[in-house]
Amino acid sequence: MDNGQECSNGLSSTACDVGAVPAEEIAAICQTFGNDKHRMLDILRAVQDRYHCISPSTMDRVAAETGLTRIQVEGVASFYSFLSLTPKGRVTIRLCDDIVDRYAGLAEVAAAFEEVLDIRMGETSADRAFSLEYTPCIGMCDQAPAAMINDVVLTRLTADTARALAEVLKAGRTPDHLISERFAELTPHERATRMVDNNIRHAGEVLLGPVPEDAGLDKAAAMMPSLIIAAIEESGLRGCGGAGFTTGHKWRFAAAERAEKRFILCNADEGEPGTFKDRVLLTERPHLLIEGMTIAARAVGANEGILYLRGEYVYLRELLEQVLEDRRRRGLLGKSIHGIRNFDFDVRLQLGAGAYICGEEGALISSCEGLPGEPKTRPPFPVNRGYLGHPTVVNNVETFCQAARILDRGADWFHAMGTEGSHGTKLFSICGDCLNPGIYELPYGHTLREVLEMAGGQDAAAVQVGGPSGTMIARDSFHRKLTFDDLATGGAIIVFNGERNILEIVEYYMSFFVHESCGYCTPCRVGNVFLQKAIGKFRKGLANPEDIDYLKELSGTIIETSRCGLGMTSPNPILSTLQNFPLVYSAVTKPNKDGIRDTFDIQSAIDGARKIAKRRSYIFDRDFTQ
Repeated sequence: MDNGQECSNGLSSTACDVGAVPAEEIAAICQTFGNDKHRMLDILRAVQDRYHCISPSTMDRVAAETGLTRIQVEGVASFYSFLSLTPKGRVTIRLCDDIVDRYAGLAEVAAAFEEVLDIRMGETSADRAFSLEYTPCIGMCDQAPAAMINDVVLTRLTADTARALAEVLKAGRTPDHLISERFAELTPHERATRMVDNNIRHAGEVLLGPVPEDAGLDKAAAMMPSLIIAAIEESGLRGCGGAGFTTGHKWRFAAAERAEKRFILCNADEGEPGTFKDRVLLTERPHLLIEGMTIAARAVGANEGILYLRGEYVYLRELLEQVLEDRRRRGLLGKSIHGIRNFDFDVRLQLGAGAYICGEEGALISSCEGLPGEPKTRPPFPVNRGYLGHPTVVNNVETFCQAARILDRGADWFHAMGTEGSHGTKLFSICGDCLNPGIYELPYGHTLREVLEMAGGQDAAAVQVGGPSGTMIARDSFHRKLTFDDLATGGAIIVFNGERNILEIVEYYMSFFVHESCGYCTPCRVGNVFLQKAIGKFRKGLANPEDIDYLKELSGTIIETSRCGLGMTSPNPILSTLQNFPLVYSAVTKPNKDGIRDTFDIQSAIDGARKIAKRRSYIFDRDFTQ
């Protein structure tokens, strides 16, 4: 087959022969990104998309073009789950393996794909036409089971629809045709909304109700930067990603730092299972997001911005690029915005590649710099020394959108909503065992019971608030309020009815954290493996009362000694269920007959953690096993 000839699924044959990638083609891809080592993730994503593999010779060529070593390039290529050092199919089908999808019928969907494509999960067909694999939460929990087929997202799958889709793909149609026969004729917004239902169940006053175009930016352009920051501080706006740091303070710290450059980064990497609020804002309020970033740039004196979009939201890339280009054309991005001298600001889109840890701001910055997405040691904090060593403001999508609305309507307007210490409205992503999953924009201060009634989740026996890194609570706590000072959450509310197995949910969440650890520090890399194994003992009925103490002690060690937020919160599924569902654990524990406590095979656990994290720790081996 000659170069460029069509393969059976409509893709060029260059994608079929991964062993013969012309060096000049790799050089051209690198040149597209200015041979910039800081754009390494973009370069490798482009290679992966075109050739479905990042081969050794490709890494050598990329290294030569960008002035790096082969080891540095391979470090990035091996870190992200959407990049592969071995050949993948021309069509890669990734089924979302979140616990909500499992309960919605994922197993039957997977079996249907396996049957039609004649491969098992985790395999690639002999002709490299298809790869079939599981992937963690893709932000579609309100319409599970869901899947990514190359860059196309499909939702509400059943065994029958999965079988029909697989037959269409096997017949040689491209994934786009699964959405519409007229896919090429649809606008980017039509494509995005045709793929995914945004399920806005309750539109509030700030974000999802009527929003005048660029009203906040118009007012910010006429204000001194210091007054913009003061307005954000007076509003009481706090970061909406979960940590709740005061937004105005963050902006003030960055503005006060002496520096030649400052950067604005938007964290659109909402990888927390059960969270999908930013997905909705990116689709329905993309201009408001860029407006908020531009206001932040005016406030702190930044000229460049990066919108970091999680790889699972690749279906939104064309829409966001269109929005950026439209704003440049109208003078709302670029040089002399609003005709104001030295008000220069532009935004580039950075697409992730399947790494939950990149939702942590230090890891996100590393990823933007073309590095593996590993958290950075703090201090210094990003507002002092962040992207490329310059002061950097990192906020999430919801926070920037709210900032734009505050500049439009005023600090007092926003401050009056919600409760003391938790001002404004919050977007809640509600999914699981409820009648009306979707997005609810509500003022802070509602009780969990009130929210469950809105979503049709009155039969809830347990609710995971804040995703796996948050808190699981029982019915006797449904009176608690959704505020920063009570039940804090980045937005996720996952509902489980009385038929669900609490320990099964906990074990899944621990397996998620084991899989998503960057592997940098021992407590997170190995400790979570131990916790997962311990929960397995409880599920098998092999645990004894001392194992409960072991869970608490090990969890405390992981929290105290981990480097970043992933390790500091990963034991939360265990700790919160031990506290709120103690009978679940006591019901499956029994004393050892001889009074001797079972122990884990430490070396086996370490070896397992190495394979997951793709790294070795010789110092840890010596110290821990002595």
